[in-house]
Amino acid sequence: MADEVIDDVERCRRAVRSRDARFDGWFVTAVLSTGIYCRPSCPARTPKAENMTFYRSAAAAQRAGFRACKRCSPDASPGSPAWDMRADLAARAMRLIADGAVDREGVGGLAGQLGYSTRQIERLLVVEVGAGPLALARAQRAQTARVLVETTSLVFGEIAFAAGFSSIRQFNDTVRQVFALTPTELRARARATRGPAAPGLLSLRLPFRRPLCPDNLFGHLVATAVPGCEEYRDGAYRRTLRLPNGAGIVALTPRPDHVSCRLSLDDLRDLPTAMARCRRLLDLDADPVAVDDLLRADRSLAALVRRAPGRRVPRTVDESEFAVRAVLGQQVSTAAARTHAARLVARWGTPIEDPAGGLTHLFPSPEQLADLDPAAFALPAARHRCLMGLVAALVAGRLDLGVGADWARARRRLAALPGVGPWTVETIAMRALGDPDAFPVGDLGVRRALDGLGLPGDGSDLAARAGRWRPWRSYAVQYLWATQTHSINQWPPEAPS
Repeated sequence: MADEVIDDVERCRRAVRSRDARFDGWFVTAVLSTGIYCRPSCPARTPKAENMTFYRSAAAAQRAGFRACKRCSPDASPGSPAWDMRADLAARAMRLIADGAVDREGVGGLAGQLGYSTRQIERLLVVEVGAGPLALARAQRAQTARVLVETTSLVFGEIAFAAGFSSIRQFNDTVRQVFALTPTELRARARATRGPAAPGLLSLRLPFRRPLCPDNLFGHLVATAVPGCEEYRDGAYRRTLRLPNGAGIVALTPRPDHVSCRLSLDDLRDLPTAMARCRRLLDLDADPVAVDDLLRADRSLAALVRRAPGRRVPRTVDESEFAVRAVLGQQVSTAAARTHAARLVARWGTPIEDPAGGLTHLFPSPEQLADLDPAAFALPAARHRCLMGLVAALVAGRLDLGVGADWARARRRLAALPGVGPWTVETIAMRALGDPDAFPVGDLGVRRALDGLGLPGDGSDLAARAGRWRPWRSYAVQYLWATQTHSINQWPPEAPS
């Protein structure tokens, strides 16, 4: 695979010549004369046009024999927005691989989740990104290894196991092949610039494409935080994580050019999954320039976009958790929804220890809620039936809301559940499934914002207006919500009176 992997080679060359950071993560540039690959914004001298070739992923460049640039660290760039904005099979597969599905279940497990044969998935991904699932998982293991080598003082044997390698030799060989450095040299190089690693805590930098407006993103997460499993402390949004091999706690703080991520994990094998879920929670792989350019074209939104560009959609680290919380929040205030969810957490959640803060539980899984006693939980009867119908569908596997879910099928099955209306379906689609074009018609905040802008709040007129915002209606919702004076739009949050 070479230039033909990228449809518009000249556009890629222009991006490299201008060092355009907006294209970081969309593709990598492989330099034939040096044998390295870079992100488009690499500050090194621009290669000659005849020496440049382009790949859709770092895995494809590695598969072709290129090694990562030591200067721009292309494996640490934001992910491609394509896998978040698309609902097709390739995008579902890429989201599952990022979540660690291949390392946990192999290629057969990945194919089984998607309902296709391993041969079909292999062929599709090679066509789409220039590398199959094993090569993509290997590139992710190399990235995990680099993070652990650079940010911890763990011995290399522990790092090899945590990153998913089957042996120390495989770990050493992969690090040398990808980074052209031994693990020892990689660690020494990092300490020369960052200092020694702090024991017991992983301190990471999550990159994003600029601009990023943290107000509605972090403000929403803090304002709706469920006591016990989420909190605001010391300038950071903190929450518990239910991960494949254990529990975790993360603290996230926005910075001008990255998000500071401090992770504590029961099992280091969960690092790549935890990183992927934090990126998904904060919508860090979005392309804000493309979103804002389209929304700004509508004069009714133009001033809102100019005032605070780069709004993201606050998503979730656990799709089932969010669906439960969406049902609890039907037709009640933010405070009431938090109260209901906090009772669930305290009664059915899994206890954890948090020496650094006030987190106490993991949010209960659907299996833990399957026998929820209505007498022990004060909900209206109709809401309780809706909640238990949702939980039963999740436990039985009739409803899949995970990162590899089919968005259209999930919407249909949600809508078929008793008590789940259009608002709940679209809210779950927007924040749990991650559909960038979800639009909760009838949402009170949206209606108030439209009224304030003098726009129609329902009917065919609203449908026509919202049609102008496709395929980014979820982002239009964020700009509309931001017109209201509400705690979901405030970062840092106001101190309690």
